[in-house]
Amino acid sequence: ASQFFFHADIDTEWDYDLVFRLNKLLPYNISVFDIIPVGEKQHARFDAVQRKYDYLIHTFKDPFLSHLSTLYQIDPDLGKMDQAVKLLPKYKDYRAFCTSPDKYEHTICNVSDARLFTNKAGNKFRFQITSNRYLTRMIRIIMGKLIRIGTGALSIDEFESYLSEKRTPALLEPAHPTGLYLSKVTYPYLDLQPRANSIIDQEDWTVIDRNDHSSI
Repeated sequence: ASQFFFHADIDTEWDYDLVFRLNKLLPYNISVFDIIPVGEKQHARFDAVQRKYDYLIHTFKDPFLSHLSTLYQIDPDLGKMDQAVKLLPKYKDYRAFCTSPDKYEHTICNVSDARLFTNKAGNKFRFQITSNRYLTRMIRIIMGKLIRIGTGALSIDEFESYLSEKRTPALLEPAHPTGLYLSKVTYPYLDLQPRANSIIDQEDWTVIDRNDHSSI
């Protein structure tokens, strides 16, 4: 995760740099940036209204990316993938893209935004999705289907039929876990930009098939 909040109830005050001490104790791959006082009834998990995830893919072998992004040695049709991505906010029930839908009271997810980006060289791309909640392996399953669309193994119509008919595919085929990041969490009372987002910020990303083709 490039942004994550956790909840702690602390009854006593402190007169030392708690952030510094926590970072001294934590492993190298976890960093604490702030301690944010909130009200007694506010909660880091239950109050979140939006969670944004990014999934990163590179299409060439690079040892420096092996633990940060997933390698798929493909030349995908990003235009077709983007057509499928644009369908996601139109649907609410994501039962079809979950490995264990019956464990939930409902499978409704309010996907408010979904985008596909590519870098200038065209050898890396990024899928970004924003929703209030997610189901088990939902993002990785969607990413797996997008890859199949990009390589011609799955049609856009079939992809949409899973959503419209709430029909689970015979093969779910989730994409690899490497490359999936929780990028941003938004609360009604707190909306902070992530401070550890270098894996995304180091690239000049362009939104696929958007009218302004702006870099983000």
